[in-house]
Amino acid sequence: MVIPARFAASRLPGKPLLPIGGRPLIQWVWERAQGSGAATVIVATDDERIRAAALRFGADCAMTSPDHASGTDRIAEVVRARGLADGEIVVNVQGDEPLIDAGLIAQLASSLAERPTRDLATAVAPIGSQAEFLDPNCVKAVRSLDGRALYFSRAPVPWPRDAAPLGRPARWQGAWRHIGIYAYRVGTLVTLAALPPSPLEQAERLEQLRALEHGMTIHLLELAHAPPGGVDTPADLERIRALLDWEQAPRR
Repeated sequence: MVIPARFAASRLPGKPLLPIGGRPLIQWVWERAQGSGAATVIVATDDERIRAAALRFGADCAMTSPDHASGTDRIAEVVRARGLADGEIVVNVQGDEPLIDAGLIAQLASSLAERPTRDLATAVAPIGSQAEFLDPNCVKAVRSLDGRALYFSRAPVPWPRDAAPLGRPARWQGAWRHIGIYAYRVGTLVTLAALPPSPLEQAERLEQLRALEHGMTIHLLELAHAPPGGVDTPADLERIRALLDWEQAPRR
């Protein structure tokens, strides 16, 4: 498993090192990942400050190029440097998700291992409200009956034509929210990172569309509920600080 972590986040610079309950954010992610049963958990970064912090809490850390456009590219550099075999499975866990469930990580890796004809896997959860369905920041996934991804979009899809008076859908059952965690076969990951951005990817600003446009198959693991969100904004940081402070508070 690889956790990509960069210092230069636009909304929260230095995000991986922001303190939560006396520990840097990245340490929370690493500790959750350690519980997944993965053979190795690697923090991949381009910043010496993050590397130093990772080494202090005992992580295996890989320094990578500062020129990568995405976490996928960063992880591909790591698996090439480590000489992993094409058939091995690597999970990409975002470095800003301190509440990531270790069981989800293990379940996603298993779902890909059990499907040798699929190239990669990611997760989806049911959309629960009209606001969520219409929100372009909520990425929707369209799936086939056998669980393959057909498309991802920021638009509200599938659109319920007969239940959308005045352009406001009255139902959204059957719509899925994409959860941004991925399991790859190493050969797929290296191939994907070497491909240029594709037209649909550029239109929607969704990297997973590159895989679909090049004919790769993506398995969608269905979750009953969306997991807690990560840290993208100062408000997210305060929300998670409060939650983790409450979890760690002594009980009478």
